[in-house]
Amino acid sequence: MTFALPPDDQPPASTTDLDATLRRRLELSMRKHFFEACDGSMQSLLMECSWTINIAEVLMLVIHCPDATTNWRVLNGMAQIAEFLAQTSPLAKIRVYPPMGMGGPFDMRVNERSEYRVSVNE
Repeated sequence: MTFALPPDDQPPASTTDLDATLRRRLELSMRKHFFEACDGSMQSLLMECSWTINIAEVLMLVIHCPDATTNWRVLNGMAQIAEFLAQTSPLAKIRVYPPMGMGGPFDMRVNERSEYRVSVNE
């Protein structure tokens, strides 16, 4: 059996400039809300990086680490970051980009945070 949404409930076929503006405002608001939910030490760590929040299929926190030490600190704090982000969206994802030449990005879903905490502490 196939379920289809009524036409009024389906997304528009194309987006407008207003849609893009509203999306940017929502992303800025989500970024502010997330940052304010973090404690001081996590805020300091985020300020050492370049980061943003994007909204596509799900909310995604994207962090670009400037050096290996900061990358290690961010990866060590992933469970804590996920905890703060879960307050904003329980289905969110985190993507951490290491410095150039140190490999590809690391992705984690917020709902995986308990598994990640266990594997880091073992």
